[in-house]
Amino acid sequence: MSDALLVIDMQEVYVGEHRFPYLKYSMPDLLTTVNGVIDAYADEKRLIVYIRNVMERSLLSRLSPFKVYEDTLESKLVEGLHVASNHVFVKHAGDAFSNPQLHAFLKENNVDSVKIVGVDGGGCVALTALGAIEHGYHVVVDEPAIGTTFERSKRKHFRKLKELGAEFV
Repeated sequence: MSDALLVIDMQEVYVGEHRFPYLKYSMPDLLTTVNGVIDAYADEKRLIVYIRNVMERSLLSRLSPFKVYEDTLESKLVEGLHVASNHVFVKHAGDAFSNPQLHAFLKENNVDSVKIVGVDGGGCVALTALGAIEHGYHVVVDEPAIGTTFERSKRKHFRKLKELGAEFV
């Protein structure tokens, strides 16, 4: 069995130069740290998977303060992110495992452990980590490579992840 790196929501809308002002990620430090993790995986020829959050077009999504639709600048992986594989999955919910193709792909590649980096520690990163545990994966949360705006939510989710056996590095 093997492990995979899941790079969560490192997109223009969240961490790019024109991200929304209330997203308080430490840029460019976060990008540098995430790129360092990606480079280490790439150097060892380990599996790297990129996850992009994309909204479905609906009446409800039109009310959102920002729009992230497929094939828009906002939905693209952020400029400067090291893209070391073409394994890119789209999700429409916080948990990347809400896309069943991700789980199928990881199983196809004999993955039993995932390391998670990206944004947001209080949202999609934590929800994906919880989803991974539910699907039977060992989870490693690389805290220095995770951006967080929603601190209170992060603390709550990370406490739960620790109780469920996630490893924090």
